[in-house]
Amino acid sequence: MWRRCLLSGTVLWLVAAAPASAFMAYVSNEKGNTVSVIDTDSWTVTKTIKVGQRPRGIEFSRDGKFVMVAVGDDDTIQVIDAKKQEVVDTLPSGADPELFTQDAAGKIMYVANENDNTVTVIDLEKRARIGDVQVGVEPEGMTISPDGKILINTSETTNMAHFIDTSTRQIVANVLVDARPRFAEFKHDGSELWVSSEIGGTVSIIDPVKHVVTGKVTFSIPGLRSEAIQPVGIGMTKDDKTAFVALGPANRVAVVDAVSHKVTKYLLVGQRVWHMAFTPDEKYLLVTNGVSNDVSVIDVAAQKVIKTIQVGELPWGVTIAPQ
Repeated sequence: MWRRCLLSGTVLWLVAAAPASAFMAYVSNEKGNTVSVIDTDSWTVTKTIKVGQRPRGIEFSRDGKFVMVAVGDDDTIQVIDAKKQEVVDTLPSGADPELFTQDAAGKIMYVANENDNTVTVIDLEKRARIGDVQVGVEPEGMTISPDGKILINTSETTNMAHFIDTSTRQIVANVLVDARPRFAEFKHDGSELWVSSEIGGTVSIIDPVKHVVTGKVTFSIPGLRSEAIQPVGIGMTKDDKTAFVALGPANRVAVVDAVSHKVTKYLLVGQRVWHMAFTPDEKYLLVTNGVSNDVSVIDVAAQKVIKTIQVGELPWGVTIAPQ
């Protein structure tokens, strides 16, 4: 009996002494001109970093050493050292950078510049602007295909998803979607491209080979007018079975069966939900709520909100350190 208790106590001690496996989340606060750092073990803000004017798009470098944030009113990309948690460099961009993406190797960055209707190409090793692609009016959404061959940009006013060949940097197709496309996300197997249309109130499903819309995800919430349902950020699980869609002023995140394209559930979050990011283990999904100045934490398996974290003013984007 004593031996069993001793062993049990040893196991408990080992569990208690096990190292924490927290991830660090960085949230861009558009009006506060700051980035909030969240420890996902304690679900608390551990630091607030002062950045440039109007930070929005935010993403870790592929090696996890830096956090890059688009500061729109300063027309640049600022680089935060993840260890020092301070701004250490800037990258060139066009006028009013908003969202951006990187190639798989983390060597090239593509930036949507809202005010000059271009996508800027940046060499991250040289810290240099190496090209531009002219796209539609008010470019915003940015993503790259799993094989790295096609870059996608959405233009809010032209209402198109532009398919750009990454080797030639030429547009190879334009696909018309519903009004004000804000975000684009590929399935991990590359079979579908999802594009959210904020004013159109839909998510278009595009065949990336045929360049045609093959279906749409629609939303309906009892008690809410259709114009209040404005899809923006999209998060796709690694198995491509479930998607989460932020619905803006509807204050909900829709849970979508990514195979049937049907909504299975709506999760009530904070006010004016914008963008989202999974923890690397995909246990949690963090979503930014612009008007309530907080971040909602969603338990992915349980599909329910488990925590709310106050951050800075007008939180917009979120990124989480790769494992």
